Amino acid sequence: MKQIASVAEFDQHISELPKDCLAVIYFHSSWADPCREMAEKLEKMLEDNKYPDTTPPKITFLTIEAEDLAEISERDLYDIKFVPTIVLQRDNEILNRVPNVAILQEAIKVHTGLSAAGDASVSELPPRQQVTRPPNSATNGSGAPSDSLNGPSTTSLSQAKPHEETKEELNARLNQLVKAAPVMLFMKGTPSAPQCGFSRKTVAILRENGVKYGFFNILADDEVRQGLKEFSDWPTFPQVYVEGELIGGLDILKEEFENDPDFLKDHVAKKVAA
Repeated sequence: MKQIASVAEFDQHISELPKDCLAVIYFHSSWADPCREMAEKLEKMLEDNKYPDTTPPKITFLTIEAEDLAEISERDLYDIKFVPTIVLQRDNEILNRVPNVAILQEAIKVHTGLSAAGDASVSELPPRQQVTRPPNSATNGSGAPSDSLNGPSTTSLSQAKPHEETKEELNARLNQLVKAAPVMLFMKGTPSAPQCGFSRKTVAILRENGVKYGFFNILADDEVRQGLKEFSDWPTFPQVYVEGELIGGLDILKEEFENDPDFLKDHVAKKVAA
């Protein structure tokens, strides 16, 4: 996979692709365990399945640090609200957002005709599929929430009616979400575009203290927005979780740093020595 280092590099790479080339873009945060697990599975997939290196290319694999390159991940086209996620793009159009590597392989087949062995054969294409959260399960094989970045509850290779979650399924999903990163911020909007003053101030405090954190835009998923209030027994947002435990909102976060400057020091981004 090609690691994208800058916005300019990404834009140039995408602009140079043929219109029929499929771009598989992996948005991640290298410090998050679910992302590391997903990356290992992607690397294994690419080792096992030798997709052809053709000229012009039929497929390209890119990896992007979502937070470091927020100008890309927060574009309207991608609108990344959670990592890890894999986006399939062709000719400036998003074809799919897939939750795991197994579904990715099938999606590549559907959109390119490339089999696992790298051979193109339209006759080998699988039938159109509907992929929803399995009953009583809220995670994909990587341990990340199965519907992250995919809307209410469905990842689909076809147009499908969203699956309605039971309370048990929602709570299982929330339990995974609050543990998706060591520090998780549930906010209105995104760090670069907060949708309320409290979320904006919370982001500022975390950044001022150098804390690495994951985030979830609750405005993009009303089930999470409403369910988390009961799950956390905390009626307002933003909400900050550390190692799966609720810390509180803006006022408590501010108070914790005022009382202890070393609060969350274990989650401060390591600076590279000059």
